[in-house]
Amino acid sequence: MTAHWLAIGVLGGLLLLVAMVCLWLNMQLKQQRELQAERDNTRDMRLKELQRRLDAYLTGSVRMGEELQELRRKLGAVPERLQQLEQRDPMSLSFTHAARLAGMGASVDDLTQSCGLSRAEAELVSKLQKAGH
Repeated sequence: MTAHWLAIGVLGGLLLLVAMVCLWLNMQLKQQRELQAERDNTRDMRLKELQRRLDAYLTGSVRMGEELQELRRKLGAVPERLQQLEQRDPMSLSFTHAARLAGMGASVDDLTQSCGLSRAEAELVSKLQKAGH
């Protein structure tokens, strides 16, 4: 009968050992879940930050594209307008001369004085010259 009690004691000890291992594994699992939750939270925060940055870049790109289209629209007629102005007075080379001077860095005031252009015409020639470079 002592062998019987000995076997029950050994089985009880083994059962206690298995219960302790289960508790230890449960604690390890809980720690792993907490670590994973922290990692998930960090990842989610990084993703939100990247999404915010991407949205800002996209918004800026769209705005820049709209501004470029507006500039193209405004400057698209400038060469034709310059040609019209040059053809208005075919005997005068003032616009061609003004374009050369503007290319050499002449100011708007210099262009109005030396070429006989109006201020608006001189500004136009100056802007065209800058846009061409």
